[in-house]
Amino acid sequence: MLFRKAILIIHGFAGGTYDEEDLANYLELNRNFDVFQFTLPGHNRNLSKAKYKDWIDYSESKVKWLIDNGYDSIYLIGHSMGGVIATYIASKYKEVKKLVLAAPAFQYLDVVKDDLNVTDSLKLAPKIINTYGKDEVIARFLKLNISTIKEFIELVKKYYGTPKDITCPILILQGKSDNLVPISSSEYVYKSVKSKIKKLVYIDGATHDIFKSSNNLTIFKTVEEFLKHGTKGGIDNI
Repeated sequence: MLFRKAILIIHGFAGGTYDEEDLANYLELNRNFDVFQFTLPGHNRNLSKAKYKDWIDYSESKVKWLIDNGYDSIYLIGHSMGGVIATYIASKYKEVKKLVLAAPAFQYLDVVKDDLNVTDSLKLAPKIINTYGKDEVIARFLKLNISTIKEFIELVKKYYGTPKDITCPILILQGKSDNLVPISSSEYVYKSVKSKIKKLVYIDGATHDIFKSSNNLTIFKTVEEFLKHGTKGGIDNI
């Protein structure tokens, strides 16, 4: 196991490992990687009691465990809020050699400061309901309350500036039909990082559930190619 490469996937706010499980299964078939997922505190029970520091600390503990168990090359994949967490961790640990961000939620719902507007958007935005289905939206919304949303907002505020500390190769994926995290959020990261190798890929027809998209195999191959061989920088469309 020593010197093998570890992939650690961090899911998003009010989500779970099921959001990225198809990607994880695809990458698991590649014998060059050991793939790990975990559920952020509160996301499998009572999210209302979770604090953003718990999400950060727990994610860091997983990275430290990988390091302690002989993984000297760690590839982080962060989806949505998980992208914010992954960015912070990548800025802190030299063992993180590559970073993949899918719709990193440094901006969200075109709202930054007003938590009440975030709540109203989740309840009422017809585009979100049309895209994900009423049952899906309600199921995730039931996990939330004002204190939980405030924790999410505080996390984003706390780590909003961390992209400027990123120097490792980075791949950013952004769905063009994402109604939760605007394109401007991924563009902010792309412009801020100091990585010599940085790639921003726009995905036609993809919603916030990037890894559940109809062309997810193309997306999986894009991620695999980046992790195995690297990539040329710049902006692309798939």
